[in-house]
Amino acid sequence: MVGGGASGAVGLVLARPRPLVSAELFFMEFVAGIEEGLAEHDMALLLHLVNDGEAELSAYRRWSRRRLVDAVVVFNPAVDDERPAVLGELGLPAVIAGAPSPVPGVPGVRTDHATPAQEALTRLLELGHREIARVTGPEGLLHTRARTQALVEGCRKAGVPDPVLVEGDYSSEAGARLTGELLGRREPPTAILYDNDVMAVAGLDVARDLGVPVPERLSMVAWDDSALCRLATPALTTMSVDVYRYGVSVAESALECAAGLPVTERWSPTARFVPRDSTGPAPPVG
Repeated sequence: MVGGGASGAVGLVLARPRPLVSAELFFMEFVAGIEEGLAEHDMALLLHLVNDGEAELSAYRRWSRRRLVDAVVVFNPAVDDERPAVLGELGLPAVIAGAPSPVPGVPGVRTDHATPAQEALTRLLELGHREIARVTGPEGLLHTRARTQALVEGCRKAGVPDPVLVEGDYSSEAGARLTGELLGRREPPTAILYDNDVMAVAGLDVARDLGVPVPERLSMVAWDDSALCRLATPALTTMSVDVYRYGVSVAESALECAAGLPVTERWSPTARFVPRDSTGPAPPVG
């Protein structure tokens, strides 16, 4: 049986403000998948919430001194990410969750961010949209860059203008503010893609307040599906992924890592386009 390390636990630090974690159902499903995958092998998940990266590194050092975990899940890999090196120095085995490409020397559960971004663009192009914007997550995250690159390359290949890119932080405040800025442009987009459900729902509220009908004048697509998207009016089109299954895959890799076994290469489920009432044909020009 895989698992059964000295501490009997796998660690996960989420370096995000507590209100954001509670607002995004993604995390609940992700953590539930990890916990169930670990529980089947009598392993526990040690979950710690912190506000920033420095606090996350401090947690790793504390865990190492006290030998509280047998392996660590590194979430949201970033450009020039120092966490794998720090964990290596501490002697804590680690698994990277969600990287679009391999991280040298560190096993992980990889995620294809490019194909779903291309699919979302294709669907919008088929509806006639040419002025497209994207409200991203933090630019320093690898998955943000992978989605952006796929979207920009897709627009250029299709011969349409580059997408307008604005950076958010996954909060409803960012979603509302950035949507207002986009809709206030001289030539506002006819379609907006959001990097999470919370920003998309906030953007939908702003469009309603500004008198911009969805989808007649503006189509909207959220990344990550949730009850928020399904219960919105109109219901939000999403790039939906089986987040629970993703968590289970991360648990399987973490168990192998904790046991000192070779870690099988795994991929998280690929996000798929789920059309709902927030997307429609592009409005007439002029």
